[in-house]
Amino acid sequence: MWQIFDPLTTRLPFSRWGRATLWISLAAMLGAALSLVYPGLRFGLDFTGGTMVELKFEQAVEIGEVRRRLAEAGFEDALVQTFGAANDIVVRLAPREGEATDQQLGTRIRDLLAEGGLKSELMRVEFVGPQIGRELAEDGVVAIFVVIVGLLIYIAARFEWRFALAAVAAEVHDAVITVGLLALLGKEIDLTVLAALLAVIGYSINDTIVVFDRIRELFRSSRKQTPEEVINQAINQTLARTLITSFLTLLAVVALYLAGGPALEGFSLTLIIGIVVGTYSSILFAAPILLKLGVSKQDLMPKMRDESDLARRP
Repeated sequence: MWQIFDPLTTRLPFSRWGRATLWISLAAMLGAALSLVYPGLRFGLDFTGGTMVELKFEQAVEIGEVRRRLAEAGFEDALVQTFGAANDIVVRLAPREGEATDQQLGTRIRDLLAEGGLKSELMRVEFVGPQIGRELAEDGVVAIFVVIVGLLIYIAARFEWRFALAAVAAEVHDAVITVGLLALLGKEIDLTVLAALLAVIGYSINDTIVVFDRIRELFRSSRKQTPEEVINQAINQTLARTLITSFLTLLAVVALYLAGGPALEGFSLTLIIGIVVGTYSSILFAAPILLKLGVSKQDLMPKMRDESDLARRP
């Protein structure tokens, strides 16, 4: 087992597994895409809009206690957060059919908490319409698109266009599967999840670039190796770095998931899924795609200067 942590002795046949892992990835992407239709994404208040109630308590209160009392009163989907000081709480509620006006809803929330001994002053009640949420969702999609296009341009300039296509395919793979799994699990998609998804794309591309950089170095230094042998050797030599980095990152993210509370649950869960999927794609998806695109030693050799340019040199 410890052999995989030694880049000099690891000899796993990744190139041989490439065709199978590509089909596995395509099947997973198809399943994830279908899950976006059924059961579909469950958008949070950031995207659907709702009522925001700001309360000022006489003293600092536990958010968990406020959340529990609201859940017992039928507001299981209430989002409770601190707002500045420890005794300032914001409660955000999804719109409900037949519900009272916003001001009456705020008064009801205040009275429900007061019955349990949590007395507070109603500071503000606002309604955030779904139009704002729709704009946030559109901006989020644009942000992901801009990131992917930026990566495509950078990698094409830094490496070669085949590397850019393979890297972008891996990022799309990671994003689709991560969001699909969140849909299957019934998790809310809010701004924190969107931020985690962008972080996953950045984390995954970092791993992919490390593997690609090693592939380029080996192509330039090798003489008789085939592209399959070069790519396989590059993955084996970077495998230890990829697995150790992912494992240590997962330790921190799992701790955040376990101890961060409901407010960070979606964020940390997205990172956990994304790190696992991103690690897989860096090893078993991006490199096989690069091989399918027909990358060769000639594609990565420094371009020779034109003879006329050399003749004009003093």
